[in-house]
Amino acid sequence: MQVAIDGPAAAGKSTVARLVAEKLGGIYINTGDMYRALTWIALQRGGDPETAPERVAAMLDNLRLDYRLADGAAPVLALDGHPLEPAAVRSPAVAAKVSFTARIPPVRDWLVERQRRAGQLGLVVMEGRDIGTVVFPGAKYKFFIEASPMVRARRRLAQPGEVVDSATLESVAAEIARRDELDRNRRISPLRPAADAEVIDTDHLTAAEVADLIVERVYVGESQCPSHTRHI
Repeated sequence: MQVAIDGPAAAGKSTVARLVAEKLGGIYINTGDMYRALTWIALQRGGDPETAPERVAAMLDNLRLDYRLADGAAPVLALDGHPLEPAAVRSPAVAAKVSFTARIPPVRDWLVERQRRAGQLGLVVMEGRDIGTVVFPGAKYKFFIEASPMVRARRRLAQPGEVVDSATLESVAAEIARRDELDRNRRISPLRPAADAEVIDTDHLTAAEVADLIVERVYVGESQCPSHTRHI
């Protein structure tokens, strides 16, 4: 079973999806980190996704990127068999280029295939920008998390390592607006809620409150009570 959680940058998807997976006893998959990983390796190899997308596409045949399960531990994103360091793929340099990586059609096709494979790991809570529309259009539970640009800017500033040291609330909000523009207007898999997704405005909700709301929807949908069982 898949729970799809989509939304724009810094809306709180990752925190919410991680909490939902914990509460349901499921597996949390962050697809954004998959795009970040490809952006990071492309930059390491001198291929700028913005100016040389063909070089990024050309390196896919020689890469292996997947989520790996370890006994009793959360799944780990591994590149060519080696776990990726979160600090590397979440650097400001990667954040500035990841939207350009996501606009490259061969990259999206390559990653969607791997994301669908990850959906076979069990009860999966997957978050991204096109999970409910492209990766798992048949998912029973779809949610689209949104928040105002200024709220998202405050959340992004609170995340260590996500922005440069000189960043201000205004500069982060402007970067988020730029990211939104790119994501919503790209030709392949634009950012938008699935037609059957529940849209949740998180401006005045904590991540825990949003997670509880989603978990409640799943329990109701499965006709089960959280006080009786942790695993669906």
